[in-house]
Amino acid sequence: MTVTIYHNPECGTARNTLAMIRQSGVEPVVIDYGSNPPTRARLQQLIADAGLTLRQAIRQKDTPYAELGLDDPALSDDALLDAMLAHPILINRPFVETPRGVRLCRPSEVVLDILENPAIGHFTKEDGEIIIDSQGRRLV
Repeated sequence: MTVTIYHNPECGTARNTLAMIRQSGVEPVVIDYGSNPPTRARLQQLIADAGLTLRQAIRQKDTPYAELGLDDPALSDDALLDAMLAHPILINRPFVETPRGVRLCRPSEVVLDILENPAIGHFTKEDGEIIIDSQGRRLV
């Protein structure tokens, strides 16, 4: 089973998602999208496969979103894609692709919905939030 994560190692959500994938017994293909962004076609496919619009896939927080005027509703999808490719930090993360589907894993526990083995045992996020308790019950 191939699992791919479009990862930002500086992002806590991405680190939590990666940890859950690994705890499921899978070593994923890890793509640092900041240094190795997806192609235009690949980004469009990830967004479509995740069932999102381009606007839902753009990260606003801690990015040049406002400075670039990307909040303008008149901007076309092509213009939004151009901005995302020119500034990969605008790509919301992490996207994860498995044989069971593609998801934007925000929050990180969304990844459990597409893992072959979602019974990963106890899991606590970096911030201390318990996602799966010691009895294996998903709390979120």
